Amino acid sequence: MVLSERMTMQEVLKEYGVPLIKLDVHATRTECLKLREQLLEITKLSQAKEQGYLDIDCKLYIDIHDIDRYLSGELDTLGEIYAFPEDIKSHQE
Repeated sequence: MVLSERMTMQEVLKEYGVPLIKLDVHATRTECLKLREQLLEITKLSQAKEQGYLDIDCKLYIDIHDIDRYLSGELDTLGEIYAFPEDIKSHQE
């Protein structure tokens, strides 16, 4: 899957099953533009050999295409985070 191609809900259901929750990611225009600038710099410095993306422990990928589509109104969120029953862990102190 190309980083800028999101999975549809049908693809999520088929591959992973029914999520317990879905978290939507939103950002202000200023935050988007600042992040976009930083990600684009990675592409420039690597002479387009690398693509800048935001990698968080939950493996949410946000790349330049996501930001552009969000800013244009094509996407209503920057991304979605899905949590499944197997993601729930117990913590012992």
